[in-house]
Amino acid sequence: MSDLPPGDGDRRHLFVDIGFEQCNYYGEKICGDCIKMKRIAGGDRFVAVLADGLGHGVKANIMASMTAVMALRFIEEDRDVLHSAEVIMDTLPVCRERGISYAAFSIIDIRPDGESRIIEMGNPPALLLRDGRPVKLNYQAVAAPRYAGNVMRLYSFHPRPGDRVVCCSDGVTQAGMGTDAYPMGWGSRNFSEYLEELVLRRPDIASRELAELAVREAVAKEPKHRAVDDISCCCAYFRYPRRMLLFTGPPFHRERDSECARLLKEFEGVKVICGGTTAAIIGREWGVKTETDLATVGGDLPPVARMPGVDLVTEGIFTLTRTMRYLERNELALHDDAASRLGKLLLSCDRIEFLVGTRINEAHQDPNLPVELELRRTIVRRLSDLLRNRYLREVDIRFI
Repeated sequence: MSDLPPGDGDRRHLFVDIGFEQCNYYGEKICGDCIKMKRIAGGDRFVAVLADGLGHGVKANIMASMTAVMALRFIEEDRDVLHSAEVIMDTLPVCRERGISYAAFSIIDIRPDGESRIIEMGNPPALLLRDGRPVKLNYQAVAAPRYAGNVMRLYSFHPRPGDRVVCCSDGVTQAGMGTDAYPMGWGSRNFSEYLEELVLRRPDIASRELAELAVREAVAKEPKHRAVDDISCCCAYFRYPRRMLLFTGPPFHRERDSECARLLKEFEGVKVICGGTTAAIIGREWGVKTETDLATVGGDLPPVARMPGVDLVTEGIFTLTRTMRYLERNELALHDDAASRLGKLLLSCDRIEFLVGTRINEAHQDPNLPVELELRRTIVRRLSDLLRNRYLREVDIRFI
């Protein structure tokens, strides 16, 4: 199924950065495509499904969602793919106008340290970028006996560091169809060339941003920049993990201030501080000062600050809460404030460690009701669950 031999490089401990972006059919409030992702128990296998429902709007979304959920479960259970595809088609409602039950899908079954595979039916061919350039993947065509004309493509490959797999709905490749520039649509070849140029220019671009730019470019091909189909793109990027340490809240015992400062100082990766008191502790222990970033003053969130040796310094609870909201609603691209900056930084990293101080605010009138402390704990836990479950990050929390 593939002409690619196992990679020569060290594939151990590869992290899979998965990201996606979607744009609804113009005027619709819901997308007719559906993307589902899951980290399989054990942490060394990932499955992502991009399903395209027939038509657009609510009915298309229902068909796409049913397809994605079933495909995810069948692949997780290692069921026969041909039988699984027939079960999916048997389950879908039949379109009255066309007399077919239909939802195209692409499945990426990822095993970072072994053979991975791609299973497609109806969607545009998946792309593999290696060293920034497209690599031809051979595939096995498998027909569904009871559904004439429905042919699946089965690919397999061994991922190498730097590899990227990109799947999309036909809203991408058919963008601009009927226009003078693209009478037959943008097309798979033009889409591939766009991705190649983008990755060669920005070799470290994260999957989420790559998918976002791809969807934005497809929409730009449409007349008046109005999508006449649902447009979806899903990317998987195999890379060595990027680490982050986020320190928020003062430690319970003041004598541990220096320990936290040392942990942050010696950490190899992205360093973030959330909280004014926390920043003051690090500034005192390191002997450095913080400066307000005047460009971020304004709005309803406290501004970002700058500190030597730290990648981002923000206020604590309000910023963490807003960041969680942006991530829940997929709204990072709509804002430019401390919370959106924190959210983008979180998604640019793969293994995130939270160092959470548990000292009670002395200003509280009732120390038996440490509201601020419980808020911080709750928010960090909810944010961690969101990063793990929706964005497939590896997260660890340490209370101190």
